[in-house]
Amino acid sequence: MAAIGKKPGIDICVCTFRRPELADTLRSLAALAMPAGYDIRVIVADNDDTPSARKLVASLQQELTLPIDYVHCPARNISIARNAGLDASNADFVAFIDDDETATPRWLAELIATAETSGAAAVLGPVRALYGTDAPEWMRRGDFHSTLPVWVRGEIQTGYTCNVLLRMGTRSLHGRRFSLARGQTGGEDTEFFDGMHKAGGRIAFSPEAWVDEVVPRSRAAFAWLGRRRFRVGQTHGHLLGRSARGIGLIKQVGLATAKAAYCFAAALAVVISPMRRNRSALRGIMHVGVVSGLVGVRELRLYGQPSPQEGGKRAA
Repeated sequence: MAAIGKKPGIDICVCTFRRPELADTLRSLAALAMPAGYDIRVIVADNDDTPSARKLVASLQQELTLPIDYVHCPARNISIARNAGLDASNADFVAFIDDDETATPRWLAELIATAETSGAAAVLGPVRALYGTDAPEWMRRGDFHSTLPVWVRGEIQTGYTCNVLLRMGTRSLHGRRFSLARGQTGGEDTEFFDGMHKAGGRIAFSPEAWVDEVVPRSRAAFAWLGRRRFRVGQTHGHLLGRSARGIGLIKQVGLATAKAAYCFAAALAVVISPMRRNRSALRGIMHVGVVSGLVGVRELRLYGQPSPQEGGKRAA
């Protein structure tokens, strides 16, 4: 809680790795309609081996009126960057936004308004995908990249860090950090919010707290979506597997296998419709990932790969 006579604070954490789009993200934050009664600060956590974003941030510190602090946290592990943002903050609230996203003018005000009315430990906002003209029609029509929370039995049980506000004083967040083991596979945010929810932290949704994300050509492909869905399934399978043993584990594997088979059959039934076929196929791939996670297969490494200049793929 804020001290008497002192405004409560909000720190906006932006984790970055070699993305020039960071400049657009920071400019969008400076243009926000700031919620009244709060002190606002931005923390940029640079996850590159060298402090490659320092010069860009220093330039924007001179250009923008919004306070921006820079933290270099190398290792090509997104969890290290997220944890560095949390460690650098002493604010009442911490918001996360990705370095390839831009905030709409009322983004932060909407998140805070929902936090104030709901009292929730975390508030999620929606991410709107912006497709280029070269993206496949089925992808644009089906909007496969936008992000919304998932409700299970009337509540949100896990979340994501591409658009979220955390109430740091809640017991369910006390000392909580992102898993370093998942910092290169992804799923660290799923595990973080799953643990927070199981510790009693409630998650709310702010439907007007939009951020926008341009979908680059490298991600506008079925293969990229398939890898992403498979890894999401793996994370879910690993989390399920923690509490399933013996017959319970066999039942979970059987259920996920049946769901995968159903989805692939549904894809065949609508094979002439690319959007419906691919949606069903991607759900099937996700359930195959669940099976993989349940039986303990190591998760795909999606982040922190060597750059093209170093003989590998650019980090996602």
